[in-house]
Amino acid sequence: MKYELPRLPYEYDALEPFIDAKTMEVHYTKHHQTYVNKLNEALEKAPEIADRPLDELLRHLDEVPEAVRAAVRNHGGGHLNHSFFWTIMKPPAGDVAPGGKVAEAIDASFGGLAPFKDAFSAAAAGVFGSGWAWLVIDASGRLAVTSTPNQDNPIMRGERPILGLDVWEHAYYLKHQSDRAGYIKDWWSVVNWQAVDEAFKGGSGGAIAA
Repeated sequence: MKYELPRLPYEYDALEPFIDAKTMEVHYTKHHQTYVNKLNEALEKAPEIADRPLDELLRHLDEVPEAVRAAVRNHGGGHLNHSFFWTIMKPPAGDVAPGGKVAEAIDASFGGLAPFKDAFSAAAAGVFGSGWAWLVIDASGRLAVTSTPNQDNPIMRGERPILGLDVWEHAYYLKHQSDRAGYIKDWWSVVNWQAVDEAFKGGSGGAIAA
């Protein structure tokens, strides 16, 4: 299976002024493309696993040949994470709060949108170095806020992500420089809550794609 860069669902400047066009272009065409290229290079060396779905490889990393395991984890995780990340953002509009079933679940798990956003923002701000913050469905079926280092994905520990935020410096440094907190605050204005609700319900709208 040859992986390809997925089509970005909006123009580079569509998330302005919250995420700048140059950051989007570099993030998508340079960083994400590199993950795709390096993943394909790794799988060429392990043809026996090349046709297995990427999410399956990451769920069962112990079954990936040791010679390419780190590359599949890092570059495969980077491809999976970014393919999902683009889908849960959209051009800023008036709908800056969740609706549908996921809104009910956020209320039940966190006591409301504000406490959830506080918990998620704190997780994102607290990632040491590079990584991601996530809203996941945990093993008990409830929502939880978590984080992962580098390009790890929550599916690697049995959780299902429905919202994720990239807090690698390349995701925000051109506009926000060292102000990660400012980036996190701005990002809330471009969350695609409809896609998050679809991910929560298990639909295709927020599915992790490769």
